[in-house]
Amino acid sequence: MCIAALLFAAAVLAAAEVDIEGAVEWDAMEISASVSLDLASAGIKLPSGRLQGQAIVEGEYLRLLRPAILSLPVDSSSTLEDLIRRGEYSLAQAENLALGARTVPPSLSADLSTMLSRYFLSLSGLSAELIRHSRQAEIPHALAAASVPAYTGIIIIAAEELPVHGTNRRERPLPCLFPKIWDTDMNLIYERNMLDPSLKTMVRYAPQSAVFRETPSGLSGEIAGLVGANPLRILARGIFGKRPADCIIDREDSLVIISSESNRRLLSEGRVVIVLDDRDLKSPLVP
Repeated sequence: MCIAALLFAAAVLAAAEVDIEGAVEWDAMEISASVSLDLASAGIKLPSGRLQGQAIVEGEYLRLLRPAILSLPVDSSSTLEDLIRRGEYSLAQAENLALGARTVPPSLSADLSTMLSRYFLSLSGLSAELIRHSRQAEIPHALAAASVPAYTGIIIIAAEELPVHGTNRRERPLPCLFPKIWDTDMNLIYERNMLDPSLKTMVRYAPQSAVFRETPSGLSGEIAGLVGANPLRILARGIFGKRPADCIIDREDSLVIISSESNRRLLSEGRVVIVLDDRDLKSPLVP
């Protein structure tokens, strides 16, 4: 009898039409997902079958979201799946992160044919798990002392196609959890180990509309809260990496950052915003 019940449950699940929609939202640093179940396909009738429908949605959520989690770009050369294959992270950790998502209780469509649940998964939580250093690496210093203004944050504007270093191509920069910053002499200016390990994220991504506002600072309230009222604004000159996620800035701009302790501290405190094209700030989930 028990085996028969299991076989019946498996048959119901196989016939059920369960879909996922959503996006990786880099400006919000979260994955938003909606999982929907066609009730008729699962043979569910309301109201008696509501709990059964909810159980199917919850059970399928992880399976449907797993590909999106595994394909998350960690840096310009690796995805989360690459880290798992190298033994630097585990599938169980990734799944536990997904199961910790903020959820909205299931709801029914107006015609009562579909059950829908929404999930919001923080990318900052994943980023924090992948910051493994206990002592931050030293940020490069300028060889010669120079008097430079003190800034409250750094904004790198990279919202258009840029030259891809080492190629003849131009592409739009893409987001990842840990983008590096290089100068035009290809000196490494910023990478994840330079971040204060008590912090969760090394950069924030933003659309152009968040940094070209009709406000005294020209910034949205959220971005101003991170980079302050007097940020250094830099135009990216190129991009680098297998995934073109690393920004290249002028050597002169990099010297403004590394020539003073207060400006170097902006990097270690993660007071960095990278402005991307709106189209690249949301990556649709592909089940």
